Amino acid sequence: MSDKTKAFEEKMEKTVKNLESELQTIRAGRANPHVLDKIKAECYGMEMPVNQLANIATPEARVIVITPYDASTLKNIEKAINQSELGIHPNNDGKVIRLVFPELTEERRKGLTKDVKKKGEDSKVAVRNIRRDAVDKVKKMEKASEITEDELKSLETEIQKLTDKYVAEIDKLVELKNKDIMSI
Repeated sequence: MSDKTKAFEEKMEKTVKNLESELQTIRAGRANPHVLDKIKAECYGMEMPVNQLANIATPEARVIVITPYDASTLKNIEKAINQSELGIHPNNDGKVIRLVFPELTEERRKGLTKDVKKKGEDSKVAVRNIRRDAVDKVKKMEKASEITEDELKSLETEIQKLTDKYVAEIDKLVELKNKDIMSI
């Protein structure tokens, strides 16, 4: 990888990492603590991520137990979960919050796989846009006589290989997540 394409590869890598973190927040049939990553609760006068306010554990395959570090934050955490798009009603026993994940229906699973595919397509579009920007940059460099025509061709080939690599990674992530969602 040349210095001229390094910045573009880093952008493509960030796109894939972003997709990975988004896919972690989509719940499959099992309880996954990452579904709470984007939920923030009002606490100490500011919005704070739930995973910074409580210990989060999965004692069973379909249960998440949230134990606040400070008992006074329990109600706020519960309220934040209720207001989120998680779609699960928290059970509060005064000390901990339990989230019981129901089995996903076949219809819901298919809907989730469509969402995953759309996120994958959006990420591939982002990677292709980065490729376009990279190719535009090297063409401008060639026009300004900063690089030769041979270097231009070699850089274009390198950029395309990077694009193919990251698109394949995105496809693999989407396929794995969809398998996870569809497994019962």
